[in-house]
Amino acid sequence: MSGGAVRSVRAGRHTVEVHRPDKVLFPAGDDGDGRAREYTKGDLVDYYRAAAPFILPHLRGRPLMLERHPDGVDGPRFMQKNTPEHYPDWIDRVEVGKEGGTVRHTVCDDTATLLYLADQAALTLHRWLSRRGQVDRPDRMVFDLDPAGDDFPAVREAARLLGELLDELKLPSGLMTTGSRGLHAVVPLDGRQHFDDVREFARDVAEVLAAAHPDRLTTAARKKDRGDRLYLDIQRNAYAQTAVAPLTVRARPGAPVATPLSWDQLDDPGLHARRWTIADAVDQARTQPWEGIMSRARALGPARRRLNALRG
Repeated sequence: MSGGAVRSVRAGRHTVEVHRPDKVLFPAGDDGDGRAREYTKGDLVDYYRAAAPFILPHLRGRPLMLERHPDGVDGPRFMQKNTPEHYPDWIDRVEVGKEGGTVRHTVCDDTATLLYLADQAALTLHRWLSRRGQVDRPDRMVFDLDPAGDDFPAVREAARLLGELLDELKLPSGLMTTGSRGLHAVVPLDGRQHFDDVREFARDVAEVLAAAHPDRLTTAARKKDRGDRLYLDIQRNAYAQTAVAPLTVRARPGAPVATPLSWDQLDDPGLHARRWTIADAVDQARTQPWEGIMSRARALGPARRRLNALRG
């Protein structure tokens, strides 16, 4: 296949042209856990096509920030918020306010859009935690368990502690590898609270957990203040902030994928943040580890009262 080849992929009512499908986006090399395979743009498109039924429910209606790597993971990257004029008309957009103006974000509501973004070498899709129509009211809350270094045992321990606290607060949650170093815990909300209220609640949860385990956990935003402790990062719970979408690919050797898992899988000794790649993430998605969880949206009022009771 020549470097200038074009592959046509049918998706619903649209045909997406994939340019240079043999272009290597993920060179073979050492991913830190062994020898990473080589993956091309065609492989990326095939992955997103197979993952579409599982990823689209997490993307629909949400403004996106696209992490693009036109020359692959070894080349320059840029973060794209505004939708370029040359994008097809059938790709949805949403205009949201920012200080001094607006931004017209891409919205991925269908498989054709997902494949078009893959052709644009948008490797990683970063989504808002709110949807169009109420962009200032999130329906997701995210806790990012960010270790000091590549210390996954610390992440595993922090996830267990956080899961126990969320259970005490009677908040449903789904666990997800980030495809990088840590885990995300995602809590579905009813979309009635503003971002400031959600972030304040998330901060209070993190502070309660850190106060109970001060030698292992911290809420210190500055790296120099964390030491070897795991950082409970709640900063994504703010207007115009984003979090990596479930089942999105990360720009790292081996094409790891941010992958939902069940809380029971936390006990798997083979688990790590880059456990799944574009070679097997869809197989994991088919097990439906979050089945029913994201539809159990909760208000924060009752959880706030329970948290206050725990704090005494």
